[in-house]
Amino acid sequence: MGPTRKRDLAAAVVAAAVLGYLAVLLLYRWFPPLTIWTGISLAGVGLVEAVWGWHVRTKIADNKIGLGGDRLHPLAVARTVVIAKASAWVGAVVLGWWLAVLAYTLPRRTTLRVAEQDTPGALVAAGCALALMVAALWLQHCCKSPGDRTDDPDEPQGLPE
Repeated sequence: MGPTRKRDLAAAVVAAAVLGYLAVLLLYRWFPPLTIWTGISLAGVGLVEAVWGWHVRTKIADNKIGLGGDRLHPLAVARTVVIAKASAWVGAVVLGWWLAVLAYTLPRRTTLRVAEQDTPGALVAAGCALALMVAALWLQHCCKSPGDRTDDPDEPQGLPE
């Protein structure tokens, strides 16, 4: 399992935005009101992952991976990478959705009162989804072993020394 590629996440954002926009065109009239609190939970998860990444990075830097005591178990680090990858993908898809909602509401703010009321909530939710995606990528980065020099699997590694 390699690091999550940023271009794959970008493609997921675009795909979710296109499909989401089509769904919003058809279903917007049945949406519940979007408030500022609509996407805040994503920011909470992102904050937890950022703190978790700091903790893992500190343990790895102090060479506290192994068994026993105050050390991180290697399987815990592997599970952390899986959670980070999953969160990055969720953040990308949800960001695409909220960008689709914004693409619908922003141009209609002046003519549709409900779109004007929903725009701030959609903006906050999109920002929170972006924060989740960035925090997940940070958490994944923090799980690298000290010998890893890159996060990008497409970057040439060079010859081993």
